[in-house]
Amino acid sequence: MNIEQTLAELVRIDSRSSVSNLEIIKYLAERAEKMGLCVRLLPYRDERGVKKFNMAAIAPRSTGDEDEIELALVGHTDTVPFDPAWKEALTLTESDGKLYGRGSCDTKGFIAAALAAVSEIDLRALRRPLALVFTADEEIGCLGAKQLADSRALRVRHAVVGEPTSLQPIRAGKGYCLAEVRLRGREGHSAYPALGASAIMRAARLVTRIEAMAEKLKHDAREIFDPPHTTVNVGLINGGTAKNIIAGECRFTLEWRPIPGQRAEHVVNLIKDEIEALRAADADFDCEMKVIRLDESMETAAHAPLVRALEEATGRRAGAVSFGTEAPQLTEMGAQAVVFGPGDIRVAHRTGEFVPVAELRECASILRRMIERFCLSGHQ
Repeated sequence: MNIEQTLAELVRIDSRSSVSNLEIIKYLAERAEKMGLCVRLLPYRDERGVKKFNMAAIAPRSTGDEDEIELALVGHTDTVPFDPAWKEALTLTESDGKLYGRGSCDTKGFIAAALAAVSEIDLRALRRPLALVFTADEEIGCLGAKQLADSRALRVRHAVVGEPTSLQPIRAGKGYCLAEVRLRGREGHSAYPALGASAIMRAARLVTRIEAMAEKLKHDAREIFDPPHTTVNVGLINGGTAKNIIAGECRFTLEWRPIPGQRAEHVVNLIKDEIEALRAADADFDCEMKVIRLDESMETAAHAPLVRALEEATGRRAGAVSFGTEAPQLTEMGAQAVVFGPGDIRVAHRTGEFVPVAELRECASILRRMIERFCLSGHQ
C-alpha cells in the first residue's frame, strides 16, 4: 500500500475528538503488527466517559517496559470537526498535487508518512528501540499525551512530534494556558447606579490592567518566535441580564502563550497582583480566577542531535511556533523533541484542508533517514 492509499484509509475513518478513536487505533495497530512491531494499547476515559486510546508500537519486540525508546514518531489521531456541507471531508481527493480531506494535514499525513518510513526498515537490524506513538484528544488539550506523560508509560530519548510545519524542524514552542475570571457586583435599577455595583465595569477595569500587563510582557522577548513575547488574549466575555439592570455578574476567558524560560504561572501571579490592587481600592471588589490549563512551553537545544539531523536532512534551520503541540509532554517523558511534518498549519482545521503530495512523500523519506540514523547506525 503506497502512502497516498494509507492516507486515504486514515482520512476515511471519522476520528473527531468528540467520538472514540478506537476505529483508527485498530487500523493502526493492525498495520503496526503486520510490520513486526509490538503494540501496546493504553486506554482512558475522557470527561464524558468516552473511551479513548493511546497506542505505542515498539520494535524490536523484545524491548522491555523499562527500556528507553531511542526514537519515537508521535502523531495524534483525533481531528477537529468538519462542516457537514463538506461532503468529501472523509474522502481523500487529489487536485493539483494536493490531497484534500479532514486530517490530511493535521496530522494523518504525518502518521501515513511514519508508517511508510517504518515499512522500509528491516526491523530485525535495529540496534536501539523505535516506537510509533499515536495519541488521542490533542485537539482539545493534548489530553492523550498528558495521560501518557502522567502514567510514565514510556521513556523516550528523541521524539519527532508530528504537526504541519511545511517540513521545517521546530525546536521550540510556546505554552498554552487558560483561565476563567468571574466578577460579581450588585444588581439594581440602572436609573440609580449608586444602589448597585456593576460587575461589567469591574471587569472592564481588570481587563484594562491586563492589557497594560500584556504590554510589559513584550519586554521579555525571544526573537526566534513570531510574535517574540508571551501573548495574552481575552477571547470571551459575558455579563449582565438586561440593558436597564446593573450587571450582577461578568465572566471572561483569558488565554496566554508563555515563551520558553517563563513559567506558565508567571502570568497567573501578575493577574493576581492586579486583582489585589483593585481590591485595595474597592473593598467590595469580588473577583475570582480559576486556572483551567497550564501547559508549559518547550525548547530543545539548537545543538541537540535530532535538531541537527533534521536540519541536515531538510536543509532548513530549525525554528519555533506559537501554537500548541504535544512536544512538552514528550519532554516530560525525557525526550529531546522536535516538531515536524508535512502541510501548512494555516490550512489545518479549515474546510478544504490539504497536504501537498510532494511534502507527504518527502516527509516519509526524511523519517526513514531519522530511523536509520538513530536506531540503525552507531549513533550515540
